[in-house]
Amino acid sequence: MANTSSFASYALALLRIVAGFTFTLHGVQKFGALGGLGGKAAATFTLLWFAGLIESIGGPLIILGLFTRPVAFILCGEMAVAYFMVHFPMGFWPLLNGGEVTVLYCFFFLYLVTAGPGGFSLDSSLRKKT
Repeated sequence: MANTSSFASYALALLRIVAGFTFTLHGVQKFGALGGLGGKAAATFTLLWFAGLIESIGGPLIILGLFTRPVAFILCGEMAVAYFMVHFPMGFWPLLNGGEVTVLYCFFFLYLVTAGPGGFSLDSSLRKKT
């Protein structure tokens, strides 16, 4: 039987790619794509616009596994700020204040900061060349 720990790096890579993809969707939505925010885009240079910019750039970098740890650190911080600015004022429990996805992204990105990108990443490819 194969050692299951040898698959952990690939499972992390799959999780990183899927989470990066869905996170990117949240970012581009803020610019009016995929139905936007009620059919509209965030006003330019507002906090929501900057969040969309961070998500639209950070998500693809996470998908590629490029600069994974510093990007994940920034995205983790963005999600913490989003939770406490948007969701927490509506109540403590994430299920009741609509913040469960925000909390999951926050802690997933925190995990990437410590674990790194896993397999199939540009970070790994660049590290092998140096």
